[in-house]
Amino acid sequence: MPKPAKLSLNPSERRASVCLAGLFAARMLGLFLLLPVFAVAAQSLEGGLDPVQVGLALGMYGLTQAVMQIPFGMASDRVGRRPVILFGLVLFIVGSVICALSESLFWVTIGRAVQGSGAISAAITAWLADSTRPEVRTRAMAMVGASIGLSFAVSLVLAPVLVGWGGLQGLFWVIAGLGGVAFAVAAWVVPVVPRDTHAPAQTGTALEVLGHGGLIRLNIGVFSLHLTQVALFVVVPPLLVQFGGISADHLWHAYLPVILVSFLLMVPIVFLTETRRMHVLTLKLCVMLLMIVGAGLALATSGWWSLLFWLTVFFVAFNVLEALQPSLVSRIAPPHMKGLALGVYSTTQALGLFLGGALGGWLARAGGPESVFWAVTILSTVWLVATWSLKSPPMVQKATVATEHP
Repeated sequence: MPKPAKLSLNPSERRASVCLAGLFAARMLGLFLLLPVFAVAAQSLEGGLDPVQVGLALGMYGLTQAVMQIPFGMASDRVGRRPVILFGLVLFIVGSVICALSESLFWVTIGRAVQGSGAISAAITAWLADSTRPEVRTRAMAMVGASIGLSFAVSLVLAPVLVGWGGLQGLFWVIAGLGGVAFAVAAWVVPVVPRDTHAPAQTGTALEVLGHGGLIRLNIGVFSLHLTQVALFVVVPPLLVQFGGISADHLWHAYLPVILVSFLLMVPIVFLTETRRMHVLTLKLCVMLLMIVGAGLALATSGWWSLLFWLTVFFVAFNVLEALQPSLVSRIAPPHMKGLALGVYSTTQALGLFLGGALGGWLARAGGPESVFWAVTILSTVWLVATWSLKSPPMVQKATVATEHP
């Protein structure tokens, strides 16, 4: 009798997970470094005093990401993950260099469009899914989710320092360097994963993915999650400054402990979800938690500690969902359209990021922070209703796993 598979990453899975999480982190850090400082630092550029142009420069990245995720996901199914990711990183580096050499916001916007056109999130996630067994995949995805949150925390500390050192141009040169680091990791460090010889030799079509009930529900989920994230961060930082009596360059004092505590709370939840195989149930519970967070923030926006508490609860749910949802996409999608399915998933994610900023700003101006918080509650309720009929994917036979990983 084969030995039962253990619920732990084997050495090959661990290496691939750490490398791909690091690759994701380096690229996301290059994106996040702009968020805390761009609106102020861009004032030194031609056109930088126009908030519409500033918003367009920031949002252009998300728009081109949304357009290119599906083509990059389909290409990764056909020619492999590594070459597609390397090409996308070259575009990211070229766009960063264009931004670093620009003296007007117009050319920064062009550079941001080039940066975003290297849309490799789906290919990276598919590569991670290829490299791990289904029963440990959520843990591997959690590494990527943790790396994203950690990158955001690091960016809040580093961005003001880097801008003070080299200005906005210097910051873009650092971002280009991070793209180079990610390129080196993808080219020479991430282990090779043999192609699945049992999978059909064709890719899926967009209609197959868009007509798949389970994938539709997960796409609604990632859209709602990231729209919620950006909308909250339109209004939460000013409230932290107001109630905490701190300046904008010290906001990391609030963010860093919140993110670290949320990671510590996320780990046992992910472990329990894997061992009990309750992925869909955990997803629904986390969406309910987001509903509570929205209502809690709307009813308790009068103090520093209440904001920190609800922000911590939000990040617990956010980090768990960041791990669960791409794992479920990779499980539910048929093998021949895994990359395409993750491409559609990443496209809806990018659209959520873009619309979160636009709608969050509009709601905040029209009705104040409370209107944003109640909108989050309503959106999470709609998400829960849409997800309620989601079914758990079939389990993988342990004997097969044990044969592949003795």
